[in-house]
Amino acid sequence: MTAGTARGSFAHSLLRTKPVERIVAEGGEGEGGELKRTLSLLQLTFLSVGATLGTGIFVVLGEAVPLAGPAVVLSFVLAAVTALFSALSYAELAGTIPVSGSSYSYAYATLGELVAWVCGWCLLLEYAVSVSAVAVGWGAYLNAFFDAASGFTIPAVISSPPGDGGIVNIPAVIVVLLATLLLLRGASESATANTIMVFLKIGVLLFFCGVAFTAFRSQNLSAFAPMGWAGLSAAGSRVFFSYIGFDAASTAGEEARNPRRDLPLAIVFSLVIVTVIYVLVALAAVAAMHWERFDVSGAEASLARVLDAATGQTWPAIILSLGAVIAIASVVLTVMYGQTRILFAMSRDGLIPPVFKKVSPGRRVPVANTVIVALFIGILAAVIPLGRLVDATSIGTLFAFALVSVGVIVLRRTRPELPRSFRVPLFPLTPLLGVAFCVYLMIGLGGVTWTVFLLWILVGLVAYFLYGRRRSRLASASSGRGLP
Repeated sequence: MTAGTARGSFAHSLLRTKPVERIVAEGGEGEGGELKRTLSLLQLTFLSVGATLGTGIFVVLGEAVPLAGPAVVLSFVLAAVTALFSALSYAELAGTIPVSGSSYSYAYATLGELVAWVCGWCLLLEYAVSVSAVAVGWGAYLNAFFDAASGFTIPAVISSPPGDGGIVNIPAVIVVLLATLLLLRGASESATANTIMVFLKIGVLLFFCGVAFTAFRSQNLSAFAPMGWAGLSAAGSRVFFSYIGFDAASTAGEEARNPRRDLPLAIVFSLVIVTVIYVLVALAAVAAMHWERFDVSGAEASLARVLDAATGQTWPAIILSLGAVIAIASVVLTVMYGQTRILFAMSRDGLIPPVFKKVSPGRRVPVANTVIVALFIGILAAVIPLGRLVDATSIGTLFAFALVSVGVIVLRRTRPELPRSFRVPLFPLTPLLGVAFCVYLMIGLGGVTWTVFLLWILVGLVAYFLYGRRRSRLASASSGRGLP
């Protein structure tokens, strides 16, 4: 083999795509799948709502308000528009490739193995780090509830990570453990529990709006955008974290009863629901309490402090904090679910160790996969401060979303004959705008965040070339070695 031929073969191996028909067949569409098809449209929609609603409002709002002032309301709209373009692309690919791998599998079918690996590696950052951040926020609301109800708080030494005045965050570990136990019971049981918690979460946030709007002060909105467009945009990059999770339904492609119909609907419905609620809550918050009173250092419990300021009474904050304690647990549950299903798909392709694809014969869940994810997330949540997690999650998510939009364009060009239960409107403008908005918000993130992201990609590339590339099932098939 000449040097030129070897280089060509090496480049081809990096760009090899996995046929859509094979991805769907391995995903067990119809009969014979390893996972069990039990999830309805309502459960899928609330899976995405559960993974999304609360992440930004309960945790990140207090950090975003000082950046944009009252214009944080428009920051949520900016992030929603960015998410919408990506959501439409997700909807098309989820209906075309209804499997568990989400954007990882979509990239494998359209952009090649190396890009798919990088996308999957970014999803590890998105899901694991975001659920850890939310677990940290859950502990803050647990303390807020205890303090408002009885004056007792968990000592900082066991409720805060190093750097935030503590040694280990025990509450964060507890909520990860509870979510793990539920996930091990089965997908249907987890989805049912999540649906109940989402109804509760929506009720709590509507309660917040009802109370906060009674303290509406128009003067609090008079200097609407004190930081100008730069502040609004910076806050938009920050609150994009609050839209992470709308794609969770796409990770349930192999457990949905009617994936081609229900996955696109669930993705779009969930984004509409969370956007309406986010805008209402953000408007109620900044109208009830002047934006300069939002304290970044205590951002985790910002909504509870808004109710304190609005009413001067403790009972509304107690209700909000108790609801948040229960409701934020649904984010931990659903995001952990998505993480395990993406790892399941990557393991089935041979790119990560086979332990992640092993499914228990009884409950049909990846037990070892779930336990390993729980251990990693629990350790991360226990020792890493929240503020260092959010931006790193956003940049990885934006990158994955951009790849999905590119994937729609590529698959339309290369496989126009494929059956699509949903088509992106105004093609190719919509996916192109999705890429543009994602890149714009990525640019708005800080230099440290970019450094962490690039280092994460570098580590991922090393892992791919040392392990994944040689053990890829697609590589085994193309070389005639058979599938392991």
